[in-house]
Amino acid sequence: MQLTRSALFVPGHKPDWVPKAVASGADALILDLEDAVPDRDKIGARAPVKQSVVLLKKQGKRCSVRVNGLATGLTRDDLEAIFCPELEAVVLPKIETVRDMENFDALLTEMEKLHGLEVGGVKTSLSLETAKAMRNAHDMAVSCARVTGVSLAAGPRGDANRSLGYVWSKEGIETLYVRSKAVLDARAAGIAYPMVSSWWDVRDLEGLRRDARFNRSLGFRGQVVIHPSHVPIINEVFSPSADEIAYNQGLIRAFEEAERKGSAAVVYESDMIDYAMVKTAREMLEFAASVGVET
Repeated sequence: MQLTRSALFVPGHKPDWVPKAVASGADALILDLEDAVPDRDKIGARAPVKQSVVLLKKQGKRCSVRVNGLATGLTRDDLEAIFCPELEAVVLPKIETVRDMENFDALLTEMEKLHGLEVGGVKTSLSLETAKAMRNAHDMAVSCARVTGVSLAAGPRGDANRSLGYVWSKEGIETLYVRSKAVLDARAAGIAYPMVSSWWDVRDLEGLRRDARFNRSLGFRGQVVIHPSHVPIINEVFSPSADEIAYNQGLIRAFEEAERKGSAAVVYESDMIDYAMVKTAREMLEFAASVGVET
C-alpha cells in the first residue's frame, strides 16, 4: 500500500484547478463530485473529472474520485460517467454500514464488468463522516478487499460535527476519542496509513501545523486538506525528521553491535532496546524512504 501524507480536494467542476493542485506537491488528489460542487454543476462536472483522471494517470499522479452518496440517486450515473481503465480509486461519502459497503462493492463490480476491467481493481478509502460510520469502521474495513484506506472527518461545521454534536476547537480534544478510535480500527483492520480531515482554516498555517502534529502523535499517517497552501506543511509534519532518522539509525547500529556480542538487548541513549524497538525503528526508516526522505 502506498503512503499518502497529503490528499488535496479539487472541485470537479474546476478542471483548471488541477494543475495548481499537482503543483502543490500533494501525494494524491481527490477529484470531488460531491460537496465541493454546486448541485447545478454536478452532472456537468462528470466529463471534466474523467478527463482529469486520464491526464493525471499519464502524469503518474495518484488520484481518486469522490462520487455522490447512495441516498442522492446520483452514484450510479457518476460511476458510469467516470469509469475508465485509468480510474484507480473511488470514495463513496456517507457510507455507514457493512451493507452499504456490500452494495457499493457490487456496484463497482458491475461497472468493472461493463467496462471489461479486472474485478476488484478499483479501490476505495473508507470515509468516516457520521457517528454510525465511526461506530462501524472496523467491520466495514474488513468486509471488503477494496478498502485500502480509512479517512476520518473531524473538522468544524461539517457532516461529522453535525452527526456527533461536538463543539470544535483548534486543540481538537473534543474529537480525541473518535480520532484515536479511527486509528485503532484502521490498524486492527490491517490498514497501516489512516488519514484525517480536521483543519479547514485556510489562513492559520501555524494552527494547521499544530493540528497535524497532534494527528501524527495519535498514529495518523496523513491528512486530507482543502487548500494547496496546506500541502507543504502536511508533507513536512508527516515525514520523519532528520533527528528521528538519525536516532533510529543509531539505535539499529547499537543493537546490531550488541547482537554480535551475543546480547538481544542494549541501552541506547538511556533507553533499553530489544527486538521490538528495532522492528519499529526499521519500519520508520522504510516509511521515510517511501516518501523520498534520505536515510
